[in-house]
Amino acid sequence: MSKIAVTGSLHYDIMLDAHHRPEKGETVMGTACSYKFGGKGGNQAIAAALAGASVRFAGAVGDDEQGRFLLNRLQGADVDTSAVQIVAGMPSGMSVAITDSEGDYGAVVVSNANQHISPETFAQPAFWQDVSLLILQNEVPEAINQQAAIAAHERGVTVSLNAAPARPLSAALEAIIDVLIVNAIEARDMSGITVSDLASAQTAAEQLTQRFSQVVVTAGEHGVAWCEQGQGSQALAAKKITLVSTHGAGDCFTGVLCTALAGQRSLTEAVMLANDAAAQHVSRQST
Repeated sequence: MSKIAVTGSLHYDIMLDAHHRPEKGETVMGTACSYKFGGKGGNQAIAAALAGASVRFAGAVGDDEQGRFLLNRLQGADVDTSAVQIVAGMPSGMSVAITDSEGDYGAVVVSNANQHISPETFAQPAFWQDVSLLILQNEVPEAINQQAAIAAHERGVTVSLNAAPARPLSAALEAIIDVLIVNAIEARDMSGITVSDLASAQTAAEQLTQRFSQVVVTAGEHGVAWCEQGQGSQALAAKKITLVSTHGAGDCFTGVLCTALAGQRSLTEAVMLANDAAAQHVSRQST
C-alpha cells in the first residue's frame, strides 16, 4: 500500500446554496445551509485514503467542537492523526462557501489554528516512516511547507505541491518541488499564460516545466494538461457529466493523482485516474 504524508489545512466548512453569489453590497437570500469537513489538506488526505493510500496527516485544530468534528472525520477515513496538534485557546480553521445555481462556488477562509502547525513534527523520524510522497498546499504558511518539503527531500520523499490558493513561492521551496498541481488561475499567475482551453493549458504546463519536474494544469470544463521536463505536453478533455457542484473537485483530483504516483504509476496514468475520480466527484452531492 502506498504511504503518503499530507501537511495542510483543516477547515470546518459552512456551505450555503444561493441562486448567485453576491456582488459588492448585495444581500442574497440563500436556499440551503450545511456544515461539512473541509480544508485542502484534509480533503486531499481523505481523497488519498479513499483511493487506497495509507495516509498520515500533520496539521492543527483548535480545542473546540469544530476541531473534534474535523479529527473524527479524518479518523473515520483511517487517516493517521497522531501528528495533528490541538491548540488550546485557538479556534479551528473555518470557511464559508457559496454555491450558485450553476454549481460553481466561491469561499472565504479563516485559517485560525492552521497557522500554528509545529515544524518539530517534520524532524521526527516516525512521521516519515515508509512515506514515499508528501502533499502540500498553500492554505498554511510557506515556512511550514518549506520545512516539511526540506525534511521530505532529505529523505528521498517525492514532494507534491497543489499551489492553491495562488501566491508567490520562494526560490528555496520551488527548488525542492517535484510535482506541481495547479488550476487555470494558479497556472496563469505562475506562468503569465492565460489558460482558457486545453491548448493554452498545455502551453502553461510546458512553461512551468522549466521550473518543476512534473506539472499538471487542471482547466475546469475543458479538461487537464500535463507535462514532464524534457517531454512534450499532453491533454485530456473533460468527461461529459451532469454538474452538481465543483466544490472539492481539485482536492479529489490531487488526492487520487498523488496516490497513483506514490503507487509507481506514470504521470499519464495518474492524471487519467484522477480525471475520472474528479468527474465522478462533481456529478454527485458532496457530504
